[in-house]
Amino acid sequence: MRIYPDLCIACGQCVPYCPVKAIRLEAGADFAEIDFDECAECSNCLRMAECPTDAICQQELVWPRTVRSLLSDPLTVAKESGITGRGTEEMKTNDVTGRFKRGFAGIAIELGRPVVGARFYDVEKVAQAVASLGVEFEPRNPTTSLMEDPSIGKFKEGILNEKVVSAILEFAVKLEQLPQLFEIIKRVAAEIDTVFSLDIATRANPDGSVPIEPVVKAAGLWISPNGKTNIGLGRPLVKEH
Repeated sequence: MRIYPDLCIACGQCVPYCPVKAIRLEAGADFAEIDFDECAECSNCLRMAECPTDAICQQELVWPRTVRSLLSDPLTVAKESGITGRGTEEMKTNDVTGRFKRGFAGIAIELGRPVVGARFYDVEKVAQAVASLGVEFEPRNPTTSLMEDPSIGKFKEGILNEKVVSAILEFAVKLEQLPQLFEIIKRVAAEIDTVFSLDIATRANPDGSVPIEPVVKAAGLWISPNGKTNIGLGRPLVKEH
């Protein structure tokens, strides 16, 4: 995003709408400025700030800056999945798609959040660490499409310094691999300069218990009380064998 200095009246209306604090308005300045390196190209300021002089504009995005919009602007459609957003819808609709079978857990590691964001060199560190388990990154996830070699979690060299609001790594592991995965994540967490959340999707046991719960607690990890529970109103499209 850019701000036309000759149009900006320094009203500051756009400043609070930037989720990565890239818009700066110094005391006494005649116009606001966008830190081009920090901007995640989410278009939030353009859509939401209602600039009174139309001083905010979207410049043409070219590679590799286009990846910022892909993973930060919720209205950007990923060609890999045909949907908007940073992940894939099937992780939240597993009772319909049947992607994650019994005995497996679907994993999503979301690096970055509003305010802090994430650089791809940190996303790559986590991807390469978990790739050591032999995981297969979800091909319909936009983040996966930016990898040069998904088998080892290596991203295309030109995007490593690009900043996004967040990026999601998505894959499945066998339930018995979870303790090892947790240890890998704890180790690599100390090597990255951003925050992340760990999502685990799994099918409940026939008795209603959740198979991952004791494993997560044994690893000393905290389970958020606002986690999503799918109550199973959908009809599975994939038969289990």
